[in-house]
Amino acid sequence: MFQHTFSSLPMEFHVAAVQVATVWTNPESAREIDNLGTNNPTDIDGWLSSLSYQEKLAFCDENRIQTQLLYGESVLVTEVKGGWAKVLIPSQPSKKNKEGYPGWIPLKQLKKVSREEWFQAVFAAVKEKHAWIENEAGEKFVEISYMTCLPVLNHEGDRVLVKTPEGSGYLHREAVELFQVELGAEKGNGTQIIEAGKQFLDLDYIWGGMSSFGYDCSGFAYAMHKANGYQIPRDATDQADYGVEIPEDQLLPGDLLFFAYQEGKGKLHHVGLYYGDGKMLHSPQTGKGIEITVIKGTKYERELCIARRYWERS
Repeated sequence: MFQHTFSSLPMEFHVAAVQVATVWTNPESAREIDNLGTNNPTDIDGWLSSLSYQEKLAFCDENRIQTQLLYGESVLVTEVKGGWAKVLIPSQPSKKNKEGYPGWIPLKQLKKVSREEWFQAVFAAVKEKHAWIENEAGEKFVEISYMTCLPVLNHEGDRVLVKTPEGSGYLHREAVELFQVELGAEKGNGTQIIEAGKQFLDLDYIWGGMSSFGYDCSGFAYAMHKANGYQIPRDATDQADYGVEIPEDQLLPGDLLFFAYQEGKGKLHHVGLYYGDGKMLHSPQTGKGIEITVIKGTKYERELCIARRYWERS
């Protein structure tokens, strides 16, 4: 829940209107087998569970997916073509575009809003793995991801009234953390980043994943930092360029570890969170789940190329 600055957005912009909106490389990237992920509403669990290992591997190997958006996350639409919107994501910093991460989303998964109606002083961030938005009668209508952030209209009692792309809805008070949008949440330390990540052990890796339905390596690092008040770049190659460089003998839990081919001298390909005691917490690759692994004696020991710290010591 890092600081949000809506003043940088135009008077009208778009937000994701589905539980998770996948951002594709181009409109031709999505296949017929991806319909559960490109429709509105989406069924992210159903979509991912229906795909084979090879079909998931194609997200990366065939350069199909770039990243993902959470429900209510803001985008700038720069072009519309055949039912698809070319977008920039200001909340996901990237060297690909200084205005935000680029890609394509089905237009039906976006909702146009005004800055005046969407901006509220207080936002609610989902702090559980998943949470359901309910109507006034308590009927569930959309299941959303950890770290989904929505504007708060009222927060009295045991439910929080939030603004959604479809109007308004309720979240249970214990499922969210409230924060002042212009200040962000109180910043955590490295140990708290690790504690946030441990709840997702065994969650399947998904290339481009940015939600608790499935993270990729850098998406996992991004989300755990977000949960502790830090905005970091979206991709591992960008994450490795910023923060404070940390010598290997001074690593602390929550530091980011980066790995490159050719025993650390080639192309960077992976990022994980230093867990402590010579271990790493990370989302490894397609076909595997988030795990804690020992670094010594593995390929990770040979490929470690740099470590960075984004969290602040108190």
